[in-house]
Order: sequence, then C-alpha cells, then structure tokens
Amino acid sequence: MHRIYSMSFASVYPLYVTKVEKKGRTSEEVDEVIEWLTGFDDADLKRHLDEHTTFEDFFADADLNPNASLITGVICGMRVEQIEDPLMQKIRYLDKLVDELARGKAMAKILRTP
Repeated sequence: MHRIYSMSFASVYPLYVTKVEKKGRTSEEVDEVIEWLTGFDDADLKRHLDEHTTFEDFFADADLNPNASLITGVICGMRVEQIEDPLMQKIRYLDKLVDELARGKAMAKILRTP
C-alpha cells in the first residue's frame, strides 16, 4: 500500500492551490477541476477538506467522471493511462489535471469537453 493512500487530502490541497496560483490560476479553478473529476459539489469538497479525509476515502466517496479515462500523459514519470492500481490512477488523474491547469491549458480542454 502506498503512503499517499493514508495521507489526508486536505494536506495536499494547499499544494495544488499554490502550484496553480504561482502560474496565475485560481483556487476556484482547482475546485472546478476536482469537482469535475470526483462528482463532488462545493459542500462535498469542503466537508472532505474539513474532515481531513484520506485519499483512499476521498476517492472511495467520489463518483469518477466518465470522461476521466480521456486523461492521458505522463505524471511523476508514469503514463496515467497505464497505471494498474485503480486508486493510484485516480490520484494521478488529479495530479495531471492540476498540472495541466498550472501549465495554462484551457479549462475546456482540461475538463475534456468535446
């Protein structure tokens, strides 16, 4: 089991926000990306942050977007579409979306809008 599974999502969330804000994006955009991927609304996201939910429980509670499988590319040296562990793949999907946001990609492309 990977150490990240038991880490609190709330401990990593500020790192996501800092990463994108350094590149001129906003925390609201981070929330939009997270909500798109997980199916959470603002209240759900806030609850997970307040309760310091682990990544494992965070994604267990999520209703993954059906277009999540369209997320491809390399993150942390691995192709996200080839990650075999389902939980790790979900975590890397989120990492990839935040990375795309920080790199200035258009929101419609990040959210895999046709």
